[in-house]
Amino acid sequence: MALDGFGAASSVADLADGAALPIFNVEPVQLQFSIAADFVAAQVANNVLILALSNGRILRIDLNRPEDIDDIDLPKKPSEVGIIRRMFLDPTASHLIVCTSLGENYYLHSQSRQPRSLARLRGVSIESIAWNPSLPTASTREILIGASDGNIYEGYIETSTEFYRKEDKYLKVLQKLPDGPITGLWVDMLPSSQPQQGDTRRILISTQSRLFHMVGKVGRGHDGSGSIYSKIFESEQPVIHELSRSAATAAAASALVVSPDPQGDPTKMLVEDSSLPERAFAWLSSHGVYHGKLLVSPAGPELGAKVYADSKLLPRSQLPTPEVTSGRRQATTANDIDAIALTQWHVVSLVGGRVIASNRLTGATVYQQAILDPGQKAIGLCVDLQKNTFWLFTSTEIFEIVVRDENRDIWKIMLDMQQFDAAQKYAHTPGQRDAVATASGDYLVSKGLYSEAAGIYGKSSSKPFEEVALDFIDNNQPDALRKYLLAKLATFKKSFVMQRIMTATWLIEIFMAKLNSLDDTIMTRAELSETLSPVQTKEQLDAVRAEYHDFVTKYKTDLDHKTVYDVISSHGRENELLFYADAVNDYNFVLSYWVQRERWPEALRVLKRQTDPEVFYRYSSVLMTHAASDLVDILMRQANLKPRNLIPALLDYDRNFGGLLAQNQAVRYLQYVVNQLGSADSAVHNTLVSIYAAHPLRDESALLAYLESQGDEPKFDPDFALRLCIQNHRVLSCAHIYTSMGQYVQAVDLALAHDEIDLASIIADRPVSNPPLRKKLWLAVARKVISRNSSGGIKTAIEFLKRCDLLRIEDLIPFFPDFVVIDDFKEEICAALEEYSRNIDGLRKEMDESSQTAANIKVDIAALDHRYAIVEPGEKCYVCGLPLLSRQFFVFPCQHAFHSDCLGKKVLEQAGPVKGRRIRECQVQISRGLVASGKRREEMIAELDGLIGESCILCSDYAIRKINEPFVKEDDDQNEWAL
Repeated sequence: MALDGFGAASSVADLADGAALPIFNVEPVQLQFSIAADFVAAQVANNVLILALSNGRILRIDLNRPEDIDDIDLPKKPSEVGIIRRMFLDPTASHLIVCTSLGENYYLHSQSRQPRSLARLRGVSIESIAWNPSLPTASTREILIGASDGNIYEGYIETSTEFYRKEDKYLKVLQKLPDGPITGLWVDMLPSSQPQQGDTRRILISTQSRLFHMVGKVGRGHDGSGSIYSKIFESEQPVIHELSRSAATAAAASALVVSPDPQGDPTKMLVEDSSLPERAFAWLSSHGVYHGKLLVSPAGPELGAKVYADSKLLPRSQLPTPEVTSGRRQATTANDIDAIALTQWHVVSLVGGRVIASNRLTGATVYQQAILDPGQKAIGLCVDLQKNTFWLFTSTEIFEIVVRDENRDIWKIMLDMQQFDAAQKYAHTPGQRDAVATASGDYLVSKGLYSEAAGIYGKSSSKPFEEVALDFIDNNQPDALRKYLLAKLATFKKSFVMQRIMTATWLIEIFMAKLNSLDDTIMTRAELSETLSPVQTKEQLDAVRAEYHDFVTKYKTDLDHKTVYDVISSHGRENELLFYADAVNDYNFVLSYWVQRERWPEALRVLKRQTDPEVFYRYSSVLMTHAASDLVDILMRQANLKPRNLIPALLDYDRNFGGLLAQNQAVRYLQYVVNQLGSADSAVHNTLVSIYAAHPLRDESALLAYLESQGDEPKFDPDFALRLCIQNHRVLSCAHIYTSMGQYVQAVDLALAHDEIDLASIIADRPVSNPPLRKKLWLAVARKVISRNSSGGIKTAIEFLKRCDLLRIEDLIPFFPDFVVIDDFKEEICAALEEYSRNIDGLRKEMDESSQTAANIKVDIAALDHRYAIVEPGEKCYVCGLPLLSRQFFVFPCQHAFHSDCLGKKVLEQAGPVKGRRIRECQVQISRGLVASGKRREEMIAELDGLIGESCILCSDYAIRKINEPFVKEDDDQNEWAL
């Protein structure tokens, strides 16, 4: 970590090209500020550096902004309280406790610059502190304090701005150990299945000779109202790891440290199956460094024994002996460890003036470097638990122990320890992961675990494919081979087409062989193995079949259709064959398969899922023959079909159908197409007509109903329908078609030719708007009726023919045979003569009335010459509003009067082009004197007067034609009409 403002200077030796940087390196930090005294204590947390000087000053430096330095003085001089002996900084850098050599203890909050004395802790020589695991920032909440006299205290410290209030809210002695100083304390929280009963916490306590591990639930203290750890110390018995008394050395350094927070979410540390590594601990004693994982389960008293069982000792004797390094001679020749720190995977020890890093898994030394000069002593080895940085302090210097990619070789160590899952987890490159997979597979094969090895080998790219496959084949492990091929197929890129096809095809063969083997075992009720019963064999069969289905669904694009069909067919696996065909959407194969075996329900189930019209066209003929009703149900749900293409299948079905029309499925489908879909395709309609017409039953009601439903614009071909009806002797239908075509004569002749007198009569009445044709048709009917009743039935024939109002007896006489006597129709003749007489009388009466009307008209015409109208002196023209008598005028019987020129203009405006042109011609000829003679001029004036005065423009047709004209015109004064 480079410190801006401190000027970090690297001491890393030059490396050869391509060589990796060492995991550890100690870099001295060049201070950019002057100090007036030596360092006596130091702490680092959350990127905050705290330095204590021998003159009693405290420097607080934010490493993110190293140019800002807080200079803090203790309330009293060092001569009164002693020099600063120790400092304890919590992981959040919010709380600092300062201890002096004369037993004075002070508390400083990160938001304050004034240390406050801890009265209750006066005289207590603090050796260690366990901060609250919830890491509060406003107050310390409940913390554990270890003293040099063996006492363990619980305290609660909070910031107070009031002079009379103490920072240490309470202090309680929990236990006193006879071992001497409490050299280390640690508290963390464990996951609990019953959090409502209180937090479950773990407490580690270290002394010179013993390490205590306690687990229990804390009490329910709230905001410093009482002790919460008393419950654990009173009710729980610790699990103790103890050094032999003879080996314990009182003078040896002792400390308890833990590894920094894992990189990631700290809360995940409490999850047992989390992918984050577990926190580690290390206890420095006279024997060396005892270290292990801080396991979190089971969260009970037995956890301590499990932690100790997984822990091991790094003895002092295993550390390298001092030697001359970089021209510096070591200050001591003993392997005494002065201080330790834990990284994620290594133990960093300060031995004399050397920094030594040892791997926790193997104990091997991975780094050593002489840092201190002869006679120089370190004052502290500190760890920033949250930021994962490591620091070494002397009285005048600061060093940072830089850690680079320390887990780079962990995979190799795990591999050597045969912890393959962990090795795979920490393998970074494809080559490393491949090496782990290969070694793991080899190990499993050596143990006979072929199935487990198959999945591992599938992830290896260096292990030869042939070698693995042959190994499984030679050892008769088809299941392992199948698993290996599946895993290998998943690793092939899409571009490896041949490899994917060959592997996938091989898997098809293996699946079929396995399924056949299981089927044979079940059918013979034999035991598959010593461990599987027939019931278990059936379960395995279902599992393998499901695995085959998943395989085909996933890798169907990597399979060759023909090859797969051949392989599966050779094993006789019908269900698997059909599943594959269905998976690749080869519905033609599935349909043809079921059709060839005449399995019509199965074929129809496949057809229901189709949307391709060609599939329906291809299989409609055979399915109409054997499953017509169900097929028509399916066809009626398909909107994208062309019914024209299904006509051959419908006709072929109808040709072999011998039932009623109501049961004919071809007719049912065609009726649906015609009536529901509204098809206008003449081929469809002609097919329906041909089926109706060719049906062996003589009932024409269905055909007639269809023909009548077509109306005047039929969709079928009338000529084609007529030929079919004539060919199949469908008289009523032929007559209907003739009638719809307007060929009434042919319709009547056809009906009479088949002695259908009533039908002929109905047809003869059809041309109502053409009386001559209607009479002609009835005469043809009369001829047929009279010829059928010539022997004594003439009277009956005449009664029948009375249905037509156009026939007279004289029209029928030519049809009577020569031997008919007049007595047979004497009454009809008399009735006809009487009718003629009545008609003559009526005509005579009408003639008399017409003569009288003509005489009255002559009288009225003569009276017109004497007709007059009275014009009052002040009467005005209805057009211009001027006096009427001022010039020539017209007066109409309706009493409307107009000037002749005003009337002429109005008539011209509304008259047609012919009449208007004639009026203008007459006006021009009269005004210009083009008509010279007096008689001609009078005639022209009379014609003009007749054209103009033909009718009143206010009462006659002129007024009706003006109905669309608006009341208010554009040139009128709009204000006159305003409301």
